[in-house]
Amino acid sequence: MCRGTAHLYFMLMDNSTHVVIIAGGIGSRLWPASTPETPKQFIDVLGVGKSLIQLTVDRFRPLCDPSRFWVVTSSGYTDLVREQLPEIPEENILAEPEARNTAPCIAYSCWKIASSHPDANIVFTPADALVLNRDVFTGVIKSALEFSASREAVVTVGVMPTRPETGYGYIQVSGAGTGKVTKVISFREKPDLATAKAYLADGNYLWNAGIFVWNARTVVSQFRKYSPGIAAVMDRLAPHLDTPGENAALKELFPQCEKISIDYAVMEKSPDIYVIPAELEWSDLGSWSSVKSHASQDADGNSVVGGDIRLFNCRNSMVHLPAVRKAVIEGLDGYIVAEKGGALLICRLADEQNIKEYSADK
Repeated sequence: MCRGTAHLYFMLMDNSTHVVIIAGGIGSRLWPASTPETPKQFIDVLGVGKSLIQLTVDRFRPLCDPSRFWVVTSSGYTDLVREQLPEIPEENILAEPEARNTAPCIAYSCWKIASSHPDANIVFTPADALVLNRDVFTGVIKSALEFSASREAVVTVGVMPTRPETGYGYIQVSGAGTGKVTKVISFREKPDLATAKAYLADGNYLWNAGIFVWNARTVVSQFRKYSPGIAAVMDRLAPHLDTPGENAALKELFPQCEKISIDYAVMEKSPDIYVIPAELEWSDLGSWSSVKSHASQDADGNSVVGGDIRLFNCRNSMVHLPAVRKAVIEGLDGYIVAEKGGALLICRLADEQNIKEYSADK
């Protein structure tokens, strides 16, 4: 990067970058550690001393001052956000009166930011993902911010797949190299195993990390074109933003938004979508098996989060008992053992897709 470009980019980062963390999910596949009262983004899933939302903030610190971090979450989680992220201004914690999926959430935060920062360049990111290759991640987001700053473009992050994963959505591209901004051909839903294997063999499909970078004017423009109903609700809300009447107006108007993801509302309709492929060692930590694969493992393939946990003749198991003073477990092969608040799960890893059903109130 030449000196002039570097200076321009420093000014871009210093003055206009905002990071919006989307933190409203409940992470039901990680029950009992993740519950509707304290979902996975607010817990130390990996036993590293920080929750996933705290790790997300740490990941973006090189890109943005804490005063320009925002969190959009359920009204029931605002106290958790304040407790875990005290450096984020309280007025930057936006509480949805009810869950309406990611499109209304992104629209509200954008209209809110644009009301006082019309030139903002905004990163929207989930709160509950893991990225181990942080230096590469920082470079990817910088490139995305530079690309989106002065054009009507949405830049997303595509993770180079390492296996035929059926739990992630995919992004189709055409011959893209890592680190290069390239046009998106299409977004694909979570595939079956045969389709996932075909995607991996093809080499032109990326995992969709759910991270979007675009400037505030582009966000507004894209919503007006492809989700005008949500844009109309936000326009009605706009006069109340940053006034004493904002909360009352939000409670009245936000539930009128269509309940829809940003992928369906905008991404799958717009021709202005780009992606940067990257090798990030990324995971959405959406299942116990994904937690196990990223937690440290012993010689027998067991991952343990907790204190005095003693395993005998156990193999390939995930044990998550951070609040248990002492546990002795013998003879398990390929199991999940997890406890929180008096709720205990013992389940074969192979059957973890049934955890939502097993834990549902009957």
